[in-house]
Amino acid sequence: MNNNYQLFINGQWVTAGTGMIDEIVNPMNETIVGTVENGNAADAVRALQAATAAQRSWRRLPPRSRAEHLRAFTAEIRKYQEELANLLTREQGKLLKVARFEVAVTCSFIEYACEWARHIEGDILPSDHPDEQIWIHKVPKGVVVAITAWNFPLALAGRKIGPALITGNTVVLKPTPEAPLATLELCNLAKKAGLPDGILNMVTGGVEVGKALVESPLTKMVTMTGSTPTGQAIFRSAAENLTHVQLELGGKAPCIVFADADLDLAVEGALHSRFDNCGQVCTCNERMYVQEDIYDEFMSRFLARVRELKVGDPMDASTDIGPKMNLAGVEHLEQLVAESVAAGASVLTGGQRPHGPGFERGYWFSPTILGEVKQDMRIVHEELFGPVLPVLKFETFEEVITYANDSRYGLAAMVFTNDINKIMRLQNELEFGEIYINRGHGEQHQGFHNGLKLSGTGGEDGRYGLEQYLEKKTSYIRFKT
Repeated sequence: MNNNYQLFINGQWVTAGTGMIDEIVNPMNETIVGTVENGNAADAVRALQAATAAQRSWRRLPPRSRAEHLRAFTAEIRKYQEELANLLTREQGKLLKVARFEVAVTCSFIEYACEWARHIEGDILPSDHPDEQIWIHKVPKGVVVAITAWNFPLALAGRKIGPALITGNTVVLKPTPEAPLATLELCNLAKKAGLPDGILNMVTGGVEVGKALVESPLTKMVTMTGSTPTGQAIFRSAAENLTHVQLELGGKAPCIVFADADLDLAVEGALHSRFDNCGQVCTCNERMYVQEDIYDEFMSRFLARVRELKVGDPMDASTDIGPKMNLAGVEHLEQLVAESVAAGASVLTGGQRPHGPGFERGYWFSPTILGEVKQDMRIVHEELFGPVLPVLKFETFEEVITYANDSRYGLAAMVFTNDINKIMRLQNELEFGEIYINRGHGEQHQGFHNGLKLSGTGGEDGRYGLEQYLEKKTSYIRFKT
């Protein structure tokens, strides 16, 4: 892996039209990891044209044959798991053990999609007329534009490539500009696996490339993971052609701990759900509500565990938290913590960048817990996406439901309680697409990852996610008897 990439169009590495190159920086020490060429609108159109041409033959293949191609692809990815994981850690800053897990998840997303090869089913319905049947076929949309985020760049690519290709579509993927290298390396592995030219294309670049991909009439679907403002811009750009848009956007997940909860379970669930991947997960525990009867006991246990977390080199197996992705993210956390303290919150642990050997360069922030937080503070409503957690007390069920739902986001929520009556009510009253009961965050392939409110539209994973990549065509068949 030479870590210097061009654009990948129609099975070939090609030069970008701008002649410009972006350097990819290691968040741990700000050294250059690799480079990518910066594409333009014309490059985006070239990729869409290649995908359109390739889709005509790809869609005619039986789904089982498409699955054989994709399984060969994942076999190649697994061969290079360690190289990909090392590259992911260097370009994104995540722990090496998390990067290894991400490579495995990338494969399992695609392999799960392959399991649907014999289950893409339509319907035959009775007609109101004699000697007639109604057939509903499910067919591929055409060219899918996939846009990924930097927190899990490789896994998000697999999450979109798998269902798009198994259903007979072709893909033009725009990797995240911040951490595109491991994703681009998938193109070399697709080539090694014998994936047909043109069914998987990648174009790097900024807003110009993204706008050209989304606005083109050649694009039949856009699937994007990223920020809510970017998702809103995509939605507007896709409106001209009424292109189908699937968005997985920001989150501000509440973690609710009731007095009847298993506190050991709640402490561990809240801990990993806040600090996994340096808190850079859209379903992370972004604000925690603890019932006042157990607040002191819970916080004593929880703070002890937080203070044990080791911040440092993500390549070190003993490290718990690596660097943030970029300096802007660190400065955002500093601003929100300072603003909250000025408004009356207290720093229970952390609150600043770590100092000393190993932290002279890079984008670091200590695991931070804030107490004495009020519901109307900005830190309770604005996405943190980092290792900072505001904690609030609550008294009653009704109070905490009101607090939890007081958000423009509606992606995920976590609840710890052993009361089945509370659980049943929570299912109805929490305004979130994904609810974790007595466990931390972490969705599964066969579920449905779906955001409400400004957290997205369309959803991913499982049967319902796969169907996003299919159109329905209805035929009325009249016959003679």
